[in-house]
Amino acid sequence: MKALIVYHSLYGHIHRMAEAVAEGVRSVPGAEAHLRRIPETLPEDVLEKMGALEAQAAMRDVPVCTVEELPDYDAIIFGTPTRFGNMSAQMRQFLDRTGGLWAQNALVGKVGSVFTSTATQHGGQETTILSFIVTLLHHGMVVVGLPYTFAGQMTLDEITGGSPYGASTIAGGDGSRLPSENELAAARFQGEHVARIAAKLARP
Repeated sequence: MKALIVYHSLYGHIHRMAEAVAEGVRSVPGAEAHLRRIPETLPEDVLEKMGALEAQAAMRDVPVCTVEELPDYDAIIFGTPTRFGNMSAQMRQFLDRTGGLWAQNALVGKVGSVFTSTATQHGGQETTILSFIVTLLHHGMVVVGLPYTFAGQMTLDEITGGSPYGASTIAGGDGSRLPSENELAAARFQGEHVARIAAKLARP
């Protein structure tokens, strides 16, 4: 069973969550996890002014994803930061190029899942994932979230991301907050959960 974790990350929060998702996938016997990033569309001088060059450099070893490779996987787990309660423009642009795959029914029956990050606790943790899922359903994918068997999303001991729709992290208004251990645990759980379901569906 092959799972693709494809993500867009500006400051590295989603990159770290993607690594945790991959760890969860690889914990399932026989499951492969492949990390791919969405091309960054912002010019380098803009990234420099935003203070994002260091984070971008840390992700350069992750191969850039192509639309054509999506059908090669049994499961696709998407990661995107939130922009006004929705996915980033970079992710939207990537998905808008999948019309050819839609016409060929190339993703029908594959498992799809989403994780995200927001600046604040109520900055789109759920709306980003819910609006993203609409695209997955148009492709005929089998949508998998983060079940309540991951008890960490029920905790009241700390401010944390995570909902039944998918794992998430809170980055802080200035991006200084890194994913907490509970949020990374949610990402690992989601990766494992998706891998187990995809492995069942991939059996002949």
